[in-house]
Amino acid sequence: MRRVVLSICLFASTALADLKVGYVDLQRALTEVSEGQAAKFKLKSEIDKKKAEFEGEQKKLREDGMVLDRQASAMSEEVRIEKMKQLQGRLMQISEKGQKLQVEFVEKERNELKKIFDRMDPIVAAIARREGLAMVFEKTDSGLVFAEGNLDLTNELVRTYNEKYPAKGPGVKPVTPTPAAPKDAPTK
Repeated sequence: MRRVVLSICLFASTALADLKVGYVDLQRALTEVSEGQAAKFKLKSEIDKKKAEFEGEQKKLREDGMVLDRQASAMSEEVRIEKMKQLQGRLMQISEKGQKLQVEFVEKERNELKKIFDRMDPIVAAIARREGLAMVFEKTDSGLVFAEGNLDLTNELVRTYNEKYPAKGPGVKPVTPTPAAPKDAPTK
């Protein structure tokens, strides 16, 4: 029995010694690939435009509320109540619109990121195969606490992605990938 356990331990340690792994920082890669920059710029532009429209509607509602307050004493009770109901109805509509906009932008961002991440997956797989890696971890979500800097594939991912899917336009800056950490440096 001891021989079997010893054999299994020796086999497992030999297999682990041959196991090569790497990691990528997908969040950093997303900010460094040109399509990620373009998507972020586009979304920010859309959000800023809708936010300005929304704030304009809120301002108009506040102004109408102040006008009603000033004129309330000159109105009959029925007219004042009707105007208050109308303002409350508009307030509800604006609140619902704000919530819908928030959901819409989260959905748009998720869709844009998914497209980019879906394009990154085969690139990471190709890099891993070329380097003879058995596994590649995502730095943030994997719980990675320490890894040698030479195992970081992020720069190669960004370079390859930008070559394969170049994006130009507003918000896209030429990116020099962040240098890899020195071999002895821990990951953050």
